[in-house]
Amino acid sequence: MPVTEGTHAQRISAERARYVAAGMATPRLVVAAAEGARITDVDGRSFIDFAGGIGCQNTGHRHAAVVEAVKEQADRYLHQCFMVGTYEPYVEVCKRLAELSPCGPGEQRSILVNSGAEAVENAVKIARAATGRPAVVVFDGAFHGRTLLAMTMTSKVKPYKAGFGPFAPEVYRAPVPYPHHGVSSDDAIAALEHLFKADVDPSTVACVVLEPVQGEGGFVTMPADYPARLAELCRAHGILYVDDEVQSGVGRTGTMWAIEHYEGVEPDLLVSGKSIGGGLPLAGVTGRAEVMDAVAPGGLGGTFGGNPLSCAAALAVLDVVSDEGFLAQARELGETLRARLDDIASRVQDIGEVRGLGPMLAFELAERTPDRAKAVVDAAFERGLVLLSCGLYGNVIRLLPPLTISPDELDEGLGILEESLGA
Repeated sequence: MPVTEGTHAQRISAERARYVAAGMATPRLVVAAAEGARITDVDGRSFIDFAGGIGCQNTGHRHAAVVEAVKEQADRYLHQCFMVGTYEPYVEVCKRLAELSPCGPGEQRSILVNSGAEAVENAVKIARAATGRPAVVVFDGAFHGRTLLAMTMTSKVKPYKAGFGPFAPEVYRAPVPYPHHGVSSDDAIAALEHLFKADVDPSTVACVVLEPVQGEGGFVTMPADYPARLAELCRAHGILYVDDEVQSGVGRTGTMWAIEHYEGVEPDLLVSGKSIGGGLPLAGVTGRAEVMDAVAPGGLGGTFGGNPLSCAAALAVLDVVSDEGFLAQARELGETLRARLDDIASRVQDIGEVRGLGPMLAFELAERTPDRAKAVVDAAFERGLVLLSCGLYGNVIRLLPPLTISPDELDEGLGILEESLGA
């Protein structure tokens, strides 16, 4: 039922408007509790969650193993700062990331930080230190964060960049393959080679940073051949390949990392975040020892990076998600989602494309404005489903249900989605 005047949610929303900065976008959802794939608001309404706090709940809200790990850690200590006192949970997370790393053979190292943006910026720092080069290449549709360098790397003016310049120097942008919009892998490689002729000497480029499935950019999925071709071009010029898996990693695509879908690709650095903390703030940079150790002691760090509670949660998450049975279930979920979305698209004329990898799926609406997508998101909310739109034009609706969602909850959520589309 619609929210009515005088509800608890409206009172909190009014206080939010009074005390929270206007730059924070204002949602209608006011949360009281969450469990698995469901959110309950402060007025007792139940919602199926297809947003996951923007991809942070791959294992579901309050996964039992995560909650228990956090409680146990809270009984020991809450904070140390890893640069003041070493603690085992941090080391253990780095060990697990090394074991799970897609960055090839040999010793692997990691650092842990608070957010995806912080991890992206540290990946660039590491790449610059390892290569002695200043420049960074990113792509159309990219989202890498909201801090200065990460915001510069992000490819969307409003709301992320408007009014926030000047931006960081030595960031260059190239087209990404986007077959639905007529950009092939050949086109993208040719454009990158042109960039190296026209705008930046490749001998000055430290790294390229690419999401295998773009998140905010609209779940644009890299074609099967593109990451390997990009990696080959990077090797030819001594450029490091940074794989940004903040949203696409930790089982989201049915493999631990989305890059595992692409044969023969071993990135030099992996950026992880979002779901790795099971709902607590945590992100990381992982790579080969010779790359990671290019930074001198003291050159990396932060007061709260790798907080003990977040590390305890991450160890539980990584144990759950790395299990092949869990990943097989995620792939099955992806097949079910894809079949349902394809069926819906066959009956809804203004759906232009369904795309994604495994259970990381979205559909793009034909109208290149946010109006239709916003109407669908709003209609779904009224019916009890939390959805997110994305894409340069705001015309893509992405689905990020927990990978642990039950068949009944999935069916209920997809039924609401169909109704909200007018299918």
